[in-house]
Amino acid sequence: MNTRLSRVNELLKRELGNIVQKELDLPKGTLATITRVEAFSNLQGAKVYVSILPEPQIREVFRILRENVYDVQQALNKRLNMRPVPKIQWMEDTATPQVQKVEELLEQIKKKE
Repeated sequence: MNTRLSRVNELLKRELGNIVQKELDLPKGTLATITRVEAFSNLQGAKVYVSILPEPQIREVFRILRENVYDVQQALNKRLNMRPVPKIQWMEDTATPQVQKVEELLEQIKKKE
């Protein structure tokens, strides 16, 4: 991956993380984290991977993200001094819950030793 694209991915991750945390009304006790962003090489779009805890809130948070994608996109357009600003596609990060389960299992093994 070229350095420009990786810088764009990091910039989008940081800005979208701020927008999601501060400007969206997520259910109380829910944590939504932007885990990674994969912008297309032509910058027309970007897959934004989101990890949501607790798991039962995943569907509700994705509903909120989809309903507010236009507002999030507008906030991103205002914050970034680049053209084009990639169009957001929300994606569920399925790797994070798996990593969490592995860590929990490792902790259980350590306690038994």
